[in-house]
Amino acid sequence: MRYRVGIPIAFSADRSGMGNRRMQIGSKISAVVSAVVVIVAAPGATATADIQQFLDVGTVSVPRAECGPGSNPETGLQGDVPAEDRNSGRSAQGYSCNTHLVGGFRGQGGAITSTTFEHCSYTGSFFPGDLLGQNRGVQVVDASDPTQPVVTTSLTEPAMIGGTWETLKVNRSRKLLAATAVPFVAGGGYISVYDISDCAHPRLLNPGPGTNPAMPLAFLSHEGGFSPDGNTYWAASNGGGMLTAIDLADPSNPHVIWQGLTGIENHGFGVSPDGNSLYLSAAAGITVLDVSSVQRRDAYPQVPHIGRIFWTDGIFTQHSVPVTYDGVPHLFTVDEAGSGGVKLLDVSDVDDIAIDAKIKLEINLPQNAEANLRSSQGGSLFAYESHYCAADRPDNPTALACGWISSGIRVFDVRDPDAIREIAYYNPPALTGQNTALTNSAHAMASIIGIPALSFLSQGRAALEGDSNPANTITRRSGQVLFGDLSSDWCFSPPEWHGNQLWTSCSDNGFMIVQLDNDVYSVPADQQSTVGS
Repeated sequence: MRYRVGIPIAFSADRSGMGNRRMQIGSKISAVVSAVVVIVAAPGATATADIQQFLDVGTVSVPRAECGPGSNPETGLQGDVPAEDRNSGRSAQGYSCNTHLVGGFRGQGGAITSTTFEHCSYTGSFFPGDLLGQNRGVQVVDASDPTQPVVTTSLTEPAMIGGTWETLKVNRSRKLLAATAVPFVAGGGYISVYDISDCAHPRLLNPGPGTNPAMPLAFLSHEGGFSPDGNTYWAASNGGGMLTAIDLADPSNPHVIWQGLTGIENHGFGVSPDGNSLYLSAAAGITVLDVSSVQRRDAYPQVPHIGRIFWTDGIFTQHSVPVTYDGVPHLFTVDEAGSGGVKLLDVSDVDDIAIDAKIKLEINLPQNAEANLRSSQGGSLFAYESHYCAADRPDNPTALACGWISSGIRVFDVRDPDAIREIAYYNPPALTGQNTALTNSAHAMASIIGIPALSFLSQGRAALEGDSNPANTITRRSGQVLFGDLSSDWCFSPPEWHGNQLWTSCSDNGFMIVQLDNDVYSVPADQQSTVGS
C-alpha cells in the first residue's frame, strides 16, 4: 500500500491508493498544524477531492501473528485488553504470542522511556514520584544474568531526579548516556552526561555546566537524543517549538551551539546516519531540517526547513527511526495518539515524501472505535497507541519492535514493506489496583484521571463518520472518570534488540527482558538496534 503527500512551502499534496496505483494532486494548501490539523485550500485548487484524499485514514490492520506453543494469546481484537478481561482479572495474567519473560526488575515502575547498553539497562525517572520510593532517580540495572537483573547504582544528579521523560538516551559509538530534567511535560536547564564504558557503573562527565544547580544551560526540553556521532545532543521542547543543539564534543563542558523555533509544536525526532538531516515530529507529521551546518560546526549555523509532510491519520507524532531499503532512505514514524500507528515514509525526495505503508492493529481501526473506547475507559489518558519503536538494523531491517502503550510490546516482520505482518507480542500482566506502590510509574501517577482523553481525535472522527455510536460504549467502566485502575500496563519504551531478546520497560512492570520464541525471528549477523536518536 502506498500513500503520497508531498508538501512544498505552502503545501501541495499528492498521494496514491492501493498497490501501485498513484494519484497526483496538484493543489496548493496552506496548513496550520497544532493539536488539531487545519487545512485551507489555496485559490484555484480542487479543494474537495484534494482534502478528501489528504484526510484518508488507514482502515486495514497488519495480519495477526500466528501464535505457537507456549503462547497465552489475546482474547479479543488484535491489541485489545477487553473490558471483560479487565473486570474479571484476566488481564492480570497478561498476553503473549511467541514470547516469554526471561527476567526483569520492577522497582517502583518504569517511568516513560528507558534505554539499554551492552548488558545494562537505565530505567527512566518520573518526577515527583521517583523521589517517593526507595530508589530515587535513574536506576542502573545490570542484566549480565538476564534471569536475575540487579540494580547496581542510582543516578541522582539534577537531570536524573528531575524526571527524564523521553530524554534518556545512549550513544553507542562514544559510550555516552545523557538525559535532561523534565519535571512535568516540559523542562530544561539541566543535562547530565555519563561515561558508560563500564555500563553498570556510569561515571559523571560534567559536574559543572548542566549538572551543578548553579550552572544551568539555556534550553527547554521534553524529548532529546544524540546525533549518530555522539557529538551533539538535540533537545526538543514540545510546546513552543524550540529546538536546541548542545555540543558534547567535550562532554565535560556541554554548551548550546544553536537554538531556534521550528514551529508551534514539536516532539521527538530521528537523525539521518550522516547527522545532516533531522526529522522533527510536528503535531501530526514531520518537518525535515537541514542541520548540516550544526554537524560541521559552522561559526553561524543555519537550520532551514527542507521538507514536510502532515496527515490527519494520527496526532502528536512521537519520533522517527531512519532506515534504508536497498539504499533508499526511509523512516518508521510513530504517532502517539489518534490511532495513527506507525507509518513507513520514503524520504529519498524531501520535496515529495511518500507514505509507503501503515502499520496498525485491529484495535486502532476506525470501525473498531467502539471496542477501543469500551475497553480503555478507566485506564487513564492513553489507550492503544504506538509510542517508541526500534528496528533490528538500519539497512534493510528485518523486524521492528514497538511499545504500543496498552497493547504492550508488538513485533513486526518488515522485510517486505508491501507485506508487513505481526509475528509476536508480549503484553505484561496488569498490576490492577497497585497504584500507590508504583511511584515511578507514569501510568500510576497519571491515573488520577481515568478517561482515555488522548483518544479524542480518533474517537471524535469515528463518531462523526458513523463508525462509532458513543451510546454503545457505555459500560460499568464508564464511570471511572477518575482514578484509573491499572487494568493494563503502559508500554512506552522502545524494545531494543539484543539477539532474539527485547530489552525494554513498561510504566508499571518496569524493566523486562522478553524472549522471542518459536522460530519467528532469525537474528541477522549485522543486527544493530536502531531507535533513531
